[in-house]
Amino acid sequence: MPQSTSLFICLSVCLSVCLSSSPSGRQRVNGVDLYYEQTGGGKHALLLLPGAIGSTRTDFGPQLKSLNKERFTVIGWDPRGYGRSRPPDRDFPLDFFERDAKDGVDLMKALGFGKFSLLGWSDGGVTALIAAARYPDLINRIVVWGANAFITQHDLQIYEGVRDISKWSARMRQPFEEMYGAETFAKMWGAWVDGFTQFARRPEGSVCIEHLPLIRCPTLIIHGEKDPIVPNSHAQFLTKHIKGSRLHLMPEGKHNLHLRYAEEFNKLAEDFLEDGAIH
Repeated sequence: MPQSTSLFICLSVCLSVCLSSSPSGRQRVNGVDLYYEQTGGGKHALLLLPGAIGSTRTDFGPQLKSLNKERFTVIGWDPRGYGRSRPPDRDFPLDFFERDAKDGVDLMKALGFGKFSLLGWSDGGVTALIAAARYPDLINRIVVWGANAFITQHDLQIYEGVRDISKWSARMRQPFEEMYGAETFAKMWGAWVDGFTQFARRPEGSVCIEHLPLIRCPTLIIHGEKDPIVPNSHAQFLTKHIKGSRLHLMPEGKHNLHLRYAEEFNKLAEDFLEDGAIH
């Protein structure tokens, strides 16, 4: 989902410093070469799940740089069709979140991690929820933010309002145009809007409602109270329907709260995940 201008200011500072030195590679998973970057050497493995058409390099610079490297081994990845995990071209069948969940879990297994936690932003939050529901024996803990389990008519208006990338600022478009090229980025974003809004035709507009009761791992939901993309009601719904989950509200947070308030976010995530550290 589109990020505010502050996202890109943050990225310009941190990406050149931290990502170039992170071990990286490609791993063949489910017929696709998935790109990943790894940092840290702790016993508790974490997989970072990016947002719509996002990637390690556009979405998680401050986390790869600053999450505790002694406690955690952090894996950032580009889902199939995104970032450096191309080819293939990205498509959006009705089960694309389930496909991403399987790819992410299978990537971690291929890299030798038997149990791990998930940090999922926006679309990546949906993917994390589905992965936790479908692979409960593999998932330690999850942290999600900017995610929604269903789509309302109001949500449809929001997505249609950001469909035309020519209305985005040049600073907002720049990282995606550098990653994909302007023409490909425009096509991918339009395809994403179509792919996500298709869930509105499902009963209750469900994106992943049916998965929520199946989640049994400890779950932290973080929500920015000034998020213009995902209203507070979605975070409240997740908290209500995921047994034992916790909700933390950030009064000044917007959709990209993990980038704008990276230090606060990282501390929240580390403290929550540390409770479930693997000894």
